[in-house]
Amino acid sequence: MTTDRTGTSDDRIAAIASHEISRRNMLRFGALGVGGAGVLAACGTSNGGSSKSAKTGGASSSTTKPKSGGSVIIARPQDSVDFDKTMVFSNASIWVYVQIFEGLTIGSKDGKTVEPWLATSWTQSSDKLTWTFKLRPNVKFSDGTAMTSADVKFSLDEASTTKGGWEFINAAIEKITAPDPMTVVIKTKYQWAPLLADLACPSNGIIPNKYGGKTKKAFYSAPIGTGPFVWDTWDKGNKLTLKKSKNYWRAGMPYLDSVTWQTVPDDNTRNVMIQGNTAQINETPPFSTVDQLKGVKGATVTLFPSTRTDYILMNEKRAPYDDVHVRRAISYAIDREALVKTVLFGNGTSANSLFMPTVPYYDKATAGQSFDMTKAKAEIAKSRVPKGFSTTYLAMSGDSTDSAIAQVLQSSLKELGITMKISKSDPSAVHDLQSALNYDISHSYWTMDINDPDELVQFAVLPAGGGHSFDTNYTNSKAQSLASQAEKTFDQAQRQNLYSQLQAQLADDAFLPALYYQPLPYAMRSAVQGFFVKPTGLYDMAAVSLA
Repeated sequence: MTTDRTGTSDDRIAAIASHEISRRNMLRFGALGVGGAGVLAACGTSNGGSSKSAKTGGASSSTTKPKSGGSVIIARPQDSVDFDKTMVFSNASIWVYVQIFEGLTIGSKDGKTVEPWLATSWTQSSDKLTWTFKLRPNVKFSDGTAMTSADVKFSLDEASTTKGGWEFINAAIEKITAPDPMTVVIKTKYQWAPLLADLACPSNGIIPNKYGGKTKKAFYSAPIGTGPFVWDTWDKGNKLTLKKSKNYWRAGMPYLDSVTWQTVPDDNTRNVMIQGNTAQINETPPFSTVDQLKGVKGATVTLFPSTRTDYILMNEKRAPYDDVHVRRAISYAIDREALVKTVLFGNGTSANSLFMPTVPYYDKATAGQSFDMTKAKAEIAKSRVPKGFSTTYLAMSGDSTDSAIAQVLQSSLKELGITMKISKSDPSAVHDLQSALNYDISHSYWTMDINDPDELVQFAVLPAGGGHSFDTNYTNSKAQSLASQAEKTFDQAQRQNLYSQLQAQLADDAFLPALYYQPLPYAMRSAVQGFFVKPTGLYDMAAVSLA
């Protein structure tokens, strides 16, 4: 496999760079992130073989048959923003519209593979550039009209041609054709291993051809799809309700008559609603209240594994952060266990890699710098500033997590002779300063949108696209070569080897020190059955029932 990047793939890097910056900024104002990585695994083969059939049964945790009927209220801190799947980055919107729109593929529950969904199988040409998908028969939109390849082509073309939206996900696609009503052919510009994961991205949900005869604005004001729920009402700033689809293709599903997402900004009020059963699910209760909620009679708390990972950003455009010994010293000086206790109240784990355990190709053997002040002092002694230096940490005002990280780091760095001042700015200003590489040291985080690490690797390792390597100006030709090879490699063992080498290289360079991996907390009434959150943050309300 060639290690040279083809020029045509730079558009994906550039798009990921600019759009992920915007997405991360929006996520800071909303709920915790989405995510995931398209491996062929059980849903396809790298040599052009057909995929396995989709699993269509419910995901109920109960051994008894799910009961039909009833309604669920989900209390959440923020309201949805919009339902144009190709443009909106708000998780509070995405987690709702995935109940309406479905894709050709879907991310697995463990976040490690991609499974068939509206497509039942696919084959790949010998040059690995052309993919032929067979559509699931008898799928209808919620208005009763049959879904065909014309709808799929329109939907993917729509998602590929926006400006300022999710078009970067489809940047590897050259052309989509619909040779017959049940067949879709996708030709890529270059060999592209993450394609199946890209197709599972919420932005690639299938909608009616030409918006079913409506204008785009009119369609997305009350959208329809092939999903288990249909549009009902939206009292903006208060609550949004979807009702059961009568034309859903998964037999007997959904079980619920309706789902309502109610906006309740106050953390304590949402917890009280769970206690009083005026809400059945509490979306993202604070970690500080998890133990309290565990003691509520008739309620449960689940910490779902996620792709959320927090990092320390060091601007290598500024001295002395261009010195690897300085970066290693700081990484060794970070007491990650203390951060897990302080920030997550013990509900998380220390991070060792740029990758998360919940994405494919994560290597738990990656030797990231764990807390060791002896090694930290040895590294600073090897640097150009052996006696330390003065620096400024760029923090977000009003962000308790950022404040806690800054204070723990400030205390640790004193032992290295590093005097760290903390400067606070509003979140939008911090975003702009990081993007412009106008800072010394700071903090950010990442959540995956697809079940493939390529999305993160493109943004963090390949600087040519304008993302400045996750706003750090990190440059390493070996790391770039490994990243380029991995995105064009279909063999899973070979791809794992490339990504393992990459993770080791990034750890050795103390690039973007990873702090911790955190779960997604949910509180719910015990009567709620079958509710499950994937590492990307997505959940399927079709599988939920009330005992």
